Amino acid sequence: MKSQEMLICCLMLFLATECSHNRSKIHVNGGDKHQHPEGKLKTGKIQEKCLGPCLSTSNCSQPCAQHFRGEIGFTCHQNKWQKSTETCTSLSVETLFKDFNSALRLSVAAASIPLHVLDFRAPEPMNSVAQGIRRNCPIDFACIIDVVKSSETTSGNIAFIVELLRNISTDLSDNINREKMKSYSEVANHILDRAAISNWAFIPDKNTSSDFLQSMNLFARQLHVHDNSEDIVDELFIQAKAFRINNNTSEKKFNFSTSINNTTEGIIGMIEIPRQELWKLPPNASQAITIAFPTLGAILKEVHLQNASLPRPVNGLVFSVILPERLQQVLLTFEKINKSQNAKAQCVGWHSRKRSWDKNVCETTSEIMNKVKCQCNYTNMVMSFSILMSPTSINNKVLDYITCIGLSISIFSLILCLIIEATVWTRVVVTEISYMRHVCIVNIAVSLLIANVWFIINSKFHKKARDSNWCVVLTFFSHLFYLSLFFWMFFKALLIIYGILFVFHRMLKSRMMAIGFAIGYGCPLVIAGTTVAITVPEKGYMRPNACWLNWDNTKALLAFAIPALVIVAVNLVVVLVVAINTQRPSIGSSKSQDLAIIMRISKNVAILTPLLGLTWGFGIATLIEGTSPVFHIIFALLNAFQGFFILLFGTIMDHKIRDALRMRISSLKGRSRAAENASLSPTNGSKLMNR
Repeated sequence: MKSQEMLICCLMLFLATECSHNRSKIHVNGGDKHQHPEGKLKTGKIQEKCLGPCLSTSNCSQPCAQHFRGEIGFTCHQNKWQKSTETCTSLSVETLFKDFNSALRLSVAAASIPLHVLDFRAPEPMNSVAQGIRRNCPIDFACIIDVVKSSETTSGNIAFIVELLRNISTDLSDNINREKMKSYSEVANHILDRAAISNWAFIPDKNTSSDFLQSMNLFARQLHVHDNSEDIVDELFIQAKAFRINNNTSEKKFNFSTSINNTTEGIIGMIEIPRQELWKLPPNASQAITIAFPTLGAILKEVHLQNASLPRPVNGLVFSVILPERLQQVLLTFEKINKSQNAKAQCVGWHSRKRSWDKNVCETTSEIMNKVKCQCNYTNMVMSFSILMSPTSINNKVLDYITCIGLSISIFSLILCLIIEATVWTRVVVTEISYMRHVCIVNIAVSLLIANVWFIINSKFHKKARDSNWCVVLTFFSHLFYLSLFFWMFFKALLIIYGILFVFHRMLKSRMMAIGFAIGYGCPLVIAGTTVAITVPEKGYMRPNACWLNWDNTKALLAFAIPALVIVAVNLVVVLVVAINTQRPSIGSSKSQDLAIIMRISKNVAILTPLLGLTWGFGIATLIEGTSPVFHIIFALLNAFQGFFILLFGTIMDHKIRDALRMRISSLKGRSRAAENASLSPTNGSKLMNR
């Protein structure tokens, strides 16, 4: 008897060894999935790291931490290694169903089982998730939940879970009930956690988040709703509701409220099916299913951060809507997550085939305070919707025409201004103050001319140059010369104050030139260079959709807006000082004298406004949320034509320049007549006859 028990123990030991051996050979769709069998795994610290200098085209990889399969990829950026991809995973089909392996459930009681009852064959390998679920938990899919929730949300594990959900939605989509939907959503909720958002960006397949959304919609479409109203899922990062509807149903609304950033205050959203849409349904009951994702917008942003299809971050819930085919329109209400953004909202739908946000399927019907209402067209390709937010330019054909025509006239006017200054230079720069005044005008014209040219190059070629170093060059020089324009206008304002306060004191011309060029070009170069140095390594210098200073990520645009608006404010004070110091009427002056003084003040203000850039002050109105397009048009009119105004008020209306230009033209005419008379003189005629 003892020998028989020893034989059974030996056979059990052999069986356990064979089971362990077979587990190490299980595959998931062709991928080797060796896994440590014990408990929750920790990624730990990176054992090795790509070190040393690197070249811009270099790549490096290293193995994952212990108990994880895969590798971590690095790319060289700014001569430093930066993490680019990660495939570290601890999950496999084997780990999902290890607790349900019958061989692991053998106990010491097996010693009393007769030999002929024991089956010494190894368990049949499970080659797919569907096979394992059908064998172990076909009713509610609950057998995979604990293993998934105990895993770390590494990039590799996220990709595995997305593939797991995709396989379930395609292979196990029959007879989907409430329990299966809850289990499916509980697995999905694990990888939608806020702590996992950043790891989505390192998944090599950048379409993973789109695949996840499509799998969720596909699985939810197969859900059977039995009651009139059901709250199907109420997870932290997924909420789902379902209703039975028909052509007699009144206007149907789905209300959601979910917490963001672990705060008690919830972000609300609402989906509404209009009554006129419900009339399209047949008399027999249909169903409507809606899902709300509070973090999916941030995940889509992370994955498509460098993609032009998503130039702006999502600032609301992401709604998925599953409706009967006859329904084509849905109304949505979003509450802004980030309420501090001074930007208009744009309603969009996620196009599953294009894998990008489509602005053509939705229309923003209203935007009041922090709530945005959208009207969207529902199709099989567009089932998910949200709002995009960021400071952005307004797409308006009137503004485009004004900008194009204004810049053309401005460039021509500035070239003409420089030609006139060169023509009359020697006649108008007779004193130090007049010399510096015209130096300022010339440099203001040059800076604005170059800035306008860079603006045109930027608008024509930014789509081609956006992904190259040329975009950095375009942004840098546009930033530099627009700043130079403002600092030269600031220096001109300082000269005006200097002339008013120090009437009998004169500064050396060389000293004034040094100060002028230090302010006019030195300060802009420092600001522009510092902005590049700080933001380029973080990939936050340019906007994703244009070669101009970034706003969403690094607020690099403030490096232009703050100096410009401060200078405009200072120059406005200077204009007020000039207006106050204009000669006042004496006691008993006549109305004609008063009128003359008013005209003189108006003329001074008109001349100084374009030269000191006061029209840029209207830019403040364009930054305010909900500003009327009228302010944008006024801003474009005043600033696109700034070159023309400089020519008109700074050059043509200056009587000294007009007098010098008139004298120059008269002298040229005099020389022409003298030459003509000399050619017709008798002496010259005899010389011609002798030849």
